[in-house]
Amino acid sequence: MQGMNMLSIYTLPDEMLRRSSEAIPDIDGEIEGLAEQMIEAMHAGNGIGLAGVQVGVTRRIFVVHVSRDKPRVFINPTIIETSVEESDYEEGCLSIPKVYADVRRPSAVRIQAWNERGRPFNLDADGTLARVILHEYDHLNGVLFIDHLSERKKEKLLREYDRMARV
Repeated sequence: MQGMNMLSIYTLPDEMLRRSSEAIPDIDGEIEGLAEQMIEAMHAGNGIGLAGVQVGVTRRIFVVHVSRDKPRVFINPTIIETSVEESDYEEGCLSIPKVYADVRRPSAVRIQAWNERGRPFNLDADGTLARVILHEYDHLNGVLFIDHLSERKKEKLLREYDRMARV
């Protein structure tokens, strides 16, 4: 069932995507509603992660939903530790539609956050879940996955994106 007002996902070159997010002081019904709307928007866009800044909310919140797992909400997350091992994997982003590139990231992550009901939790994640967490965490600091690429590769992808956006 679609919500009354589906959140819009900001796309490049919108400057909103480069903004840093601020801590959420109180996890209340409004934040719980925002989390639900973000999950709905992520699913509507066929994504597996979405950060607040991508829907115009500069608050430290993101949602993820990888296959064979439940949707998860991360509020005021802190990365406690990342693995020394790294892996390359093709990433995309709802804010840069149809652009994909291999990105090197730590293979595992330990994160601390609060859920949509204001309960704190720690999570050890690896594989796809770890990658999505790291990708969405970057968004909270105004960092996009293309920022992890060489300048040459990033410029090439942005030219392709501009071409597609004009079609």
